[in-house]
Amino acid sequence: MLRGALASVPLLVAVLADRPTAGVPAALGAMLAGINDRPGSRRAAVTRLGVPALAGAAGLLFGTLIAAAAGGGRSVFVLPLVFGLLGLVAGAFSSTGPVASACGTQVLVAAVIGAGMPLPEPGPVRALLFLVGAGWLLVLRLVLPSPGRPGNGPYRLDGEREAVAAVYEAVSRLLGATGGPRALAGRAALSAALDQAQDALGGPRLRRRASSAAERRLHVQYAAAFPLAEAATALAWAGVPLPGRLVEGPRRLADAVRTGGSCGPLPAPARTDAGLRALDDALLRAAAVFDRPEGAPSETAKGRPDGSVPRRAWSPAGREYGLRVAVCCATSTVVAQWLHHEHWYWLPATTVFLVKPDLGPLVSRVLCRAVGTVAGAAVFGLLMVVLSGLLSGPLPLVGAVALCGALLPVATRHFAVQTAVVTVLVLSLVLLGGEPPAAWGRVVESLLACVTVLLVGHLPLPGRRGHGVRAALDTAVGAAHRYLGHVLEAPEDHAGRGALRRDAYRSLAAARTAIDLSAAELPPVARHSAGSDGVAGAVERLIDTTTACAVHLGHRTDELPSSHAERLAAHLSELDRAWGAGPRPELSVL
Repeated sequence: MLRGALASVPLLVAVLADRPTAGVPAALGAMLAGINDRPGSRRAAVTRLGVPALAGAAGLLFGTLIAAAAGGGRSVFVLPLVFGLLGLVAGAFSSTGPVASACGTQVLVAAVIGAGMPLPEPGPVRALLFLVGAGWLLVLRLVLPSPGRPGNGPYRLDGEREAVAAVYEAVSRLLGATGGPRALAGRAALSAALDQAQDALGGPRLRRRASSAAERRLHVQYAAAFPLAEAATALAWAGVPLPGRLVEGPRRLADAVRTGGSCGPLPAPARTDAGLRALDDALLRAAAVFDRPEGAPSETAKGRPDGSVPRRAWSPAGREYGLRVAVCCATSTVVAQWLHHEHWYWLPATTVFLVKPDLGPLVSRVLCRAVGTVAGAAVFGLLMVVLSGLLSGPLPLVGAVALCGALLPVATRHFAVQTAVVTVLVLSLVLLGGEPPAAWGRVVESLLACVTVLLVGHLPLPGRRGHGVRAALDTAVGAAHRYLGHVLEAPEDHAGRGALRRDAYRSLAAARTAIDLSAAELPPVARHSAGSDGVAGAVERLIDTTTACAVHLGHRTDELPSSHAERLAAHLSELDRAWGAGPRPELSVL
């Protein structure tokens, strides 16, 4: 919230310099970067905030040039065609990941604003000011320390340290839940914690390896969590309740990560089967790592990439989403140009935000947008009455922008609240840009955008629906088969096995997210992914069983018990029946 409030400093500087219009692009850049600002490591924030900001600046410049070529941003034919093509490409790339989704959104929104907002600054200057606003927020993200941070280590690694500690906490909770009804949820939470730690440690760096002893230590501690996670997953798969003392070891390791100290004494071992032996060995190796002041650098385990970004963007799932974005952008631009009013760019810009699939089910986000816009317009009117009575000139508007910037990190937790905050912020920027006030015009434009997205979102476009769910399940099935094949062929390769296990669980989590989102849509959309949850369950059971087999093969045995082999064969047959998957590992090697 403090960063969000301070993000209005470039706008304040522009207003004090009597150039308020110059502060508008900077405030827009800071606003869009603030929407992408999430808890996590500072290194990951460079990609999460910086790359979309570059895309937004390029979009702003492109929109300005297109408006000039189209005759001042008025064209019923040229602008819809250009924005439709841009929406097709940006939408297809948006389907490849969260950062790509933010890039696609920012390039489209900025292009529409660049074409429609009448600012006196030329296109290159607008793009530069946009980068200044987003860059200022990124600098605040990198420089300001986190409040209430534990330990005495460098504050720049707060996010990484907390992410690694969360992995050990998740291992502890999974061990405590083993044999009970919460074991499956505990395994999913552990997988999510490993994903977040991998993202936190895997951001951009100037050097190939970690450059400080503290960072190298975190990488080694993260790598030491892999065997613990594998053993805990195998024990949860067995379903036998564990002694309560076993949860203390990983919990002490989590505390040691946060404080930078040693883990202290570990609980007494219980080595009655392969899973417990694996857990004890992993705890001992982790304790040795934690008691060393420095360790050799260890690369963050990464999953196997699922093809290049262009190939994934032009997959059936990418084409389906890109086509829907293109139709939405073109349709909303035609309607906005036909209405021929001052703020025509509001309609396509709002449509771009609404059509994003990672903001929740379509009907839900449309309703939240309508309610949030009405509430935001009402709050803006009331706020202007109160602030104008206290101060005159543009400073009340700068105060409103600062207040909205502070509220934005909290507002992102609910789309309706975020819409209300963004509405107040945008209306303030419109007045600072010299345009006439149009609070209720903003409401009308948002409602028109809601209708457009609802119609296009359920429009039967060419081809089958549900490509996103099918693509996510294909990725998860392929990752599960690669993981199983590696375990059966090279059980002694722990490093390769760990990377493939992370890839399998991460792909499964992405598939479940896509399934849950599709299932929450209206029946015309949800029916295209019917039965997908059963496929995901079969994949999950196969991956968990493979992990249990990996632990067994890795601890003083050269072959699997017949019970493990039978369950593997059963899960493979179940998956083949549910999904009709392609080639799979043969069990003859057992």
